[in-house]
Amino acid sequence: MFERSEIPAFWYDGYSARRHEGLVEWSGGDTLLLRAHDGELMEVAIDDLIFVERGVMDGSYSRKADDGFRLSFTGTVPEDLAQRLPSGQKFGKWIDRLGLPKAAALFAGISAVLIAIVMTAPTWLGPRVPASWERKMGDAMIGDLGNRLCHTPQADAALAKLVDELDPERPVTRVGIANVDMINAVALPGGQVLIFDGLLQEAESADELAGVVAHEIGHVRERHVMQALLRQFGLSVLLGGINSDLGSSIFGIASMSYSREAEREADAFSRKQLAAADISPAGTAEFFEYLKDESGDSPEWVGWVASHPMPAEREEAFRNAVVKGKRYKPALTDAEFTALQEACEKDPDTEEFSFF
Repeated sequence: MFERSEIPAFWYDGYSARRHEGLVEWSGGDTLLLRAHDGELMEVAIDDLIFVERGVMDGSYSRKADDGFRLSFTGTVPEDLAQRLPSGQKFGKWIDRLGLPKAAALFAGISAVLIAIVMTAPTWLGPRVPASWERKMGDAMIGDLGNRLCHTPQADAALAKLVDELDPERPVTRVGIANVDMINAVALPGGQVLIFDGLLQEAESADELAGVVAHEIGHVRERHVMQALLRQFGLSVLLGGINSDLGSSIFGIASMSYSREAEREADAFSRKQLAAADISPAGTAEFFEYLKDESGDSPEWVGWVASHPMPAEREEAFRNAVVKGKRYKPALTDAEFTALQEACEKDPDTEEFSFF
């Protein structure tokens, strides 16, 4: 015969705000009898109870049929009754049901699949973005620069000549100079390429500049920009939020990394266009030699994890592209190259970009 249990407790009946104190009596069946010290009785079905995890009286029990009911044990609950009472969720319903190790493995597998999709989908999705959408996005980014694009008649003519040499079929490519003191050039959506003034000031020859510009045009031609933008957008969502500045900031694009394969494709395009224009790739090799010296001696394995191939690798590729004995023509005359370097200084309407 099952021995009746009496457990000290207090409860709210759900009908009034009065607190009842007394004993919970259980005889092994499906019902609890709540006996208050004043003699008031109340029966509650065990199957009707819900464990309360949050809110008022966390750790007590409510009823499915009455959310205002609360029961809280103040004495020790017998093991047999404890096994019948509903328990709380330790990690969450489906995790508790599946088990933490299995749930963690499942989550890791789903995460790996999502990351694989985010990293690979842009390769085929990027080229399918309508060109009109991409062009509007690029125009918006250029608009964000405001009055920081540099123009003089001499610089515009020199830049047009250089781009015509490097990319004769240029209906989708537009190249400009931005008054930004960074050694960089970026390709933007919609065929926009920007050369930062910091790069022009550091470049020692027009041939050196030509290889860099051709490289960025390569990113445009291969639709690498949209691929990188989609990849970065997908990763930002997976990692917990969307970078609202990414869609409108030139520097959001500049900070993004293309894949190593995309960088090698753009380098190969640059070498091909330099060869077609009879411009020596030696200048670009010297630019990568400069990057190598600036970055210091890095171990070879860094090239396998960096977004860009190692500068030494790229320098070697451009040096090997030099045809011995061939007479190359300069990318620009000295006067034209100087006009590019002086574009931001001599444009009276341009403003300098400031990070602060």
